[in-house]
Amino acid sequence: MRDTSGDEATQTGGALSRSPYPPGFADWPLDRRNEYFAAETKAYEERKKTRRAPAAWRQGSPTRRGSTTSDSRAAPAVHLRSAAAIEPEAVRWLWPGWLALGKLHVIAGAPGAGKTTIAMSLAATVTRGGLWPDGARCPALGRVVVWSGEDDPSDTLVPRLIAAGVDRSRVSFVESVRENGKTRSFDPATDIEPLREAIERSGGADLIIIDPIVSAVAGDSHKNSEVRRALQPLADLASGLRAALVGITHFSKATAGRNPVERLSGSLAFGAVARIVMIAAKKEANEEAINYERIFCRGKSNLGSDNGGFTYRLIQTALEGKADVLATAVSWGFPIDGTARAILAEAEAVENDSGGSKGEAMSFLESILAEGGKPVREIRVVAKANGGSPSA
Repeated sequence: MRDTSGDEATQTGGALSRSPYPPGFADWPLDRRNEYFAAETKAYEERKKTRRAPAAWRQGSPTRRGSTTSDSRAAPAVHLRSAAAIEPEAVRWLWPGWLALGKLHVIAGAPGAGKTTIAMSLAATVTRGGLWPDGARCPALGRVVVWSGEDDPSDTLVPRLIAAGVDRSRVSFVESVRENGKTRSFDPATDIEPLREAIERSGGADLIIIDPIVSAVAGDSHKNSEVRRALQPLADLASGLRAALVGITHFSKATAGRNPVERLSGSLAFGAVARIVMIAAKKEANEEAINYERIFCRGKSNLGSDNGGFTYRLIQTALEGKADVLATAVSWGFPIDGTARAILAEAEAVENDSGGSKGEAMSFLESILAEGGKPVREIRVVAKANGGSPSA
């Protein structure tokens, strides 16, 4: 039978099949055939070296396992770190139990509670290595960086710092950003990286204050995912600089009685991302005019106890040598025990029309319902007979 492997086409199953070899290949001598195979193999290897990856791979989309591309725009690579390479370390504190270095904190409360004044008091303590409300001493003379979108430094914040005994040489205020030859206002939602660079150039910081922290959210402050993404750069800033970062925010309206962390204005993520949430509140029913009518407590702590707090009051004083400049300062009182929810419930008890408090109304209801449910009409009759209002 004749070898037809070199023919241009052979008949296979009734169809023509083109041969992969040159014409007359079947009649070539063996050494010529071997040379042909060697040349084809070399040409194939050269083509494989210069062959470009598919466009989708070059544009950074996921590649096949083990595949590589010479394009510099490679897909992002995730770095994994073994737990065996991480040494355990203790939390470093500015104020033990309250202000942790490298962590994000929040001070929250109703308007007028003195949140910013408290923050200035904390700042002053850091700059002079002073005593905290519990008597512990700040470990070192530290530096403070403050950004405020609500209060003016010259007529409000600096006077409060002076009234608190600050070392002003250790406090810096964030003012503006220079970009493309122009000056614009600092935006905590977009300028965290330039802020980090500025703080590093100035010698670092031990305490950073952002007031209000909601300004760091460029999107919807009520959406959990957007708030978490917005707060992460602040958390990274604190971690990278080994500074305690404190953001200030308000309580939402009509949230009395709820878990304090759930009362923060906006998304629950404000309280979730912060490692420690501190609460400032004014007592609504103050029986003694000279009493410390405000309370400061921990609403949440992921780093330790979240119980207890301190009383305080706000005082107004004229600055030495500037009698026309008045400043508000914090006068710390005595420690208090209990959970933030219980402390706030007592502080926010409001007098009703008959002189009784909400707490008294709750006690009345608990006593009358101790033996089981009763009709609302009966409860109102009993309340009225005991001196309560019909709506009690």
